[in-house]
Amino acid sequence: MPESSALISGLKEVFLAISMILIIVVALWQHTGSMPPLVVVESSSMIHEKEGEIGSIDAGDLILVHNRDADHVITFAEASDKSHPSYGHESHGMYGDVIIFNKNGEDSTPIIHRAILKAVANQSVDADENNCDIGSYDAEKGICILTWDVPGTYIRNVTSINLTFNGENDLGLYICSKPFHGSEHLTVIDWKPQHEGFMTLGDNNNCNVDQGREVNPLYSGISGYTQVVGAVKSDWLVGVAGGEIPWLGVVKLFINSGDSPGVSYVPNMSFIWLFFLIGGILVAPNAIEFFVRKSMLNSPEIDEYERELATSLVIDHLQESE
Repeated sequence: MPESSALISGLKEVFLAISMILIIVVALWQHTGSMPPLVVVESSSMIHEKEGEIGSIDAGDLILVHNRDADHVITFAEASDKSHPSYGHESHGMYGDVIIFNKNGEDSTPIIHRAILKAVANQSVDADENNCDIGSYDAEKGICILTWDVPGTYIRNVTSINLTFNGENDLGLYICSKPFHGSEHLTVIDWKPQHEGFMTLGDNNNCNVDQGREVNPLYSGISGYTQVVGAVKSDWLVGVAGGEIPWLGVVKLFINSGDSPGVSYVPNMSFIWLFFLIGGILVAPNAIEFFVRKSMLNSPEIDEYERELATSLVIDHLQESE
């Protein structure tokens, strides 16, 4: 094959590959409403099994990010409340939605954790920071929040939030895998959020909620640049975790740099499954071609075509002989 033809053929293959990638990205964007439509999980905070499993979120997984308004996020409290319309809703192995959010709205690596409950203002008054001694001052809205509701629970019109997810009083059951400082169940003590928002928690974080001591003096939480993460506001929300594409994110983690943990949290089995997946992708085209050809050769239509072709050749030969 001339060099020019080989070059053109190579360029065509590159163009085809880029086109396929663009088609996939656009299709995912249309499906999720988010760009980018996928995030790579870096940590083990959502893992359910040490060696990983399909259905829960493991380091190295790709997760679809659905663009959903905060009002349509279903919390663990709502999904585990038998009287709530969203009762029974599960996502990635447990009740409630898993959300992706920026810590305190900062420009940093997003967090992907479960929305446990949502603190909603009940009574509030217009105020400034110096005139909100008995409530929580929301500087963004310029209001003093006096009382709170928690949808999916019995908490209504309270000055501070106190509850334990022990399966009683129509609350869901959230058991700490190891008694966290003596507490067997996820417990909220005298929480007065600074604003409306979600309390969040990694499934593998043993009841140590992201909002830390603000929720319970025994919890440490996770920190942003300057302080522990507060209740997750709607404008901190990146999206809601959708479908899972296992293992493929490991490739990106291999080449990550900076503050990324790389592949240190990736389950060992994920490397093995990734190896088989890549091998399968490489072998699949040849295997498909082999079986298609074999199927075609054994089909009655091909046999009939070959007989007709042979008959035609014989007739042509006889006519030439005459």
